[in-house]
Amino acid sequence: MMLDEGQLDALDRLKNGSILVGGVGSGKSRTGLAYYFMKECGGSLSINKKGHYRKMTDPKDLIIITTAKKRDEKEWEKELTDFILSKDDKTVSIKIDSWQNLPKYTNTFNSFFIFDEQRLVGNGKWVKSFLRIAKNNHWILLSATPADKWEDLIPVFIANGFYKNRTEFNEKHIIFDRFSKWPRVKKYINTGRLIKLRECIYVDMNYKKETIHNNINVFAGFNKDDYNTIFVKRWNIYDNAPIENISKVCYLLRRVVNSDPSRLEAVKDILRDHPKAIIFYNFDYELELLRDLAKEIGIHKAEWNGHIHQPVPTYDKWIYLVQYTAGAEGWNCITTNTIIFFSQNYSYKTMVQAAGRIDRRNTTYRDLYYYHIKSKSQIDMAISRSLKSKKTFNERTFLGI
Repeated sequence: MMLDEGQLDALDRLKNGSILVGGVGSGKSRTGLAYYFMKECGGSLSINKKGHYRKMTDPKDLIIITTAKKRDEKEWEKELTDFILSKDDKTVSIKIDSWQNLPKYTNTFNSFFIFDEQRLVGNGKWVKSFLRIAKNNHWILLSATPADKWEDLIPVFIANGFYKNRTEFNEKHIIFDRFSKWPRVKKYINTGRLIKLRECIYVDMNYKKETIHNNINVFAGFNKDDYNTIFVKRWNIYDNAPIENISKVCYLLRRVVNSDPSRLEAVKDILRDHPKAIIFYNFDYELELLRDLAKEIGIHKAEWNGHIHQPVPTYDKWIYLVQYTAGAEGWNCITTNTIIFFSQNYSYKTMVQAAGRIDRRNTTYRDLYYYHIKSKSQIDMAISRSLKSKKTFNERTFLGI
């Protein structure tokens, strides 16, 4: 497959240290490989007699850091074949690994890294490993959901040489709230410079989607007495004990609304019209309910979560139960046009990534259906408002703490 106009335009603007920004399913992987193949290794996008791109004249070892699911399902191997490349190539070493194994590559030199699906937030071991790698290698980063706040870009700014370290960035651009018990940003300063620096590294990929997103809210009920016992009295109705902290309050409120039998009835109704569906969920108790549902209605089921890694089913009728944290990104499915969000995730980015699993360039569907099952409880409505404003839901703000 040749690159389209938007991908070629992005390829022309990419350079070492760039972040390639494109929507889910826009073809960032292919464009990133084209950059490596052409600009880093001297390959050509002209087609030879066999229908492939011309080979590289200056090969360089390639390391692709991606999600564990995308590594395990060999998504990148499929993209490599169009460039006459594979992990078994004798001219270059090609490794595809997960972010969890990033520290293994800190002593790598003179190679090219593609960092797939942004994970460089905070100041943990992945960020430290990334900064060591960036000093001795060329690299680009792929992202469908760019940084929400300036701090998220600190590692990339440092890797590009804009700042010596996080301390210098903080001194030049952040005023912290001195009354807060933990470091909390009060406001940013000198943001004009930050905007210019971001423009230096962001490469936006234009992509005109042919698909139509049909987002449908499905309202389920909930037990108001149980909800109020938790919310007002701060009493754990499941353990018959006081609730210790705010996270537990929100968890229990969500358990009341998410486990209401009306949610399962809503799923049944959707499956009558859409017999092949991906269902995203948050908690183990939801998984158990959905497993029981599959048995009750006699539908084929497969799962992807922290313990079970099964492929998408291939039957005429099926449900694919996917836990947000384990499977919201790094894979795709073009055999259905339906996703059911059994419960909402706190993170706007995660919801966007999850929705993108069926919104791919090569899908045969024009209409995509996204069913958002929710209740009219305070917590569900508050989560919905946060997601609508493209923010992450904050438990402390919800509880007024």
